[in-house]
Amino acid sequence: MEAIARYFKFAERGTNLVTETRAGITTFMVMAYIIFVNPSILGAGFGLKPEELAAYAAATALVAGIMTIAMGVVGNYPLALAAGLGINAIVAFTLVAGKGLTPAGAMGVIVLEGVAITVLVVIGLREAIMAAVPLALKRSIGVGIGLFILFIGFVNGGLIVTPQGGSPIVALSFPTQTVQFVFLLGLLITFSLYVLKIRAALIISILVTTIVALIAGVAKVPDSVTVTPSFSTLGNFDVANVFNKLGPITALLTIFAIMLSDFFDTMGTVTGVAEEAGLAEPDGSVPGIGRVLVVDSLAAVAGGMAGISSNTTYIESAAGVAEGGRTGFASVVTGILFLLAIFLSPLAGIIPSAATAPALVLVGYLMFTLIKDVNVADVEDGLPALLTIILMPLTYDITVGIGAGFISWVLIKLLKGKFAEVHWLMYAVTIAFMVYFAKDWIQTFIK
Repeated sequence: MEAIARYFKFAERGTNLVTETRAGITTFMVMAYIIFVNPSILGAGFGLKPEELAAYAAATALVAGIMTIAMGVVGNYPLALAAGLGINAIVAFTLVAGKGLTPAGAMGVIVLEGVAITVLVVIGLREAIMAAVPLALKRSIGVGIGLFILFIGFVNGGLIVTPQGGSPIVALSFPTQTVQFVFLLGLLITFSLYVLKIRAALIISILVTTIVALIAGVAKVPDSVTVTPSFSTLGNFDVANVFNKLGPITALLTIFAIMLSDFFDTMGTVTGVAEEAGLAEPDGSVPGIGRVLVVDSLAAVAGGMAGISSNTTYIESAAGVAEGGRTGFASVVTGILFLLAIFLSPLAGIIPSAATAPALVLVGYLMFTLIKDVNVADVEDGLPALLTIILMPLTYDITVGIGAGFISWVLIKLLKGKFAEVHWLMYAVTIAFMVYFAKDWIQTFIK
């Protein structure tokens, strides 16, 4: 025990084994929902059958466990990782359902963008780019992804539909079907548990709503449920599919755009959790953040190679910090619990989307709260923020929102003659996004 205390610096950070263990358990409890939500999102985009979801749940728990333990041992911060909400939506609805990539091809994109981010971390450019992007845009990206996830939740719950005839594009479906009432009940349970500050509110609501769905006939127990976890998704990635399907230019721009989506999430999460734990410097910097970013970047690669989308650092880690977590030992505990949760993965095929959809709505709200820190009254920040936030759910494409935000922010600065306020990296990224939006037109000349 003394060796553990020395390695994780318990005395230096004013903590102990019991406190760190409690913190690690708390973080797992508030994150465990991802084991069932990630397969639900991927399954919707991939067109998976219920019995196929168990393998995705097992791999989700496996990678989360391994990478969270790695974060604890290498980074020594109370940070936990799992499949990122937002990126998995891009994989399911933008790459597969939208662009026609195979599920393996979409995971190949994740592997490639994860490798690219890892290289940027190693050469020190990731931190430089993070510093170049204005804070308003970083926060707006999080808000936009939150609204996108919330929108998916209402679609999966059956309350938002495309009416017959296609006009308007989306409409409210007045609840008349059992599945819709199950979703509404799940939403009530989720909100109630969260408002009452019940720990593990999301996982409890998913399980309770699933029981209701089984009773109501919305979900059913498969004829045969194996107790042995399946890991059939491991190695299900194809780095060539995106190039074969979209062509080299579009493929590279797609990888770049998704890399940006993955790129901006970690820095804000790590800084926020470190500040809450009292581990950040007065200027907001985080000592040893290079090690944290390396693990986080490799987690993206690992998620893609496992076939379950990019893994990233979770803001839910703050729950463990609130319980006193100050070191990586809390992450080790969380990671071990994720590995043990692999044996729950066969349940994924039983849980209907109506049970996971309420969790998406609440997570979307939590991400939306970042808008309070965006000065929307200032047109230089407010207009790019609006375009970033609203275009993600409207186009069902996170990349479109990010690109519109970047281009409009730079354009407004140029119109106001504030050339010096725009970092050269922002010019470079903006030009890249302009090429991305014009890729189809550009390809007509290349052909």
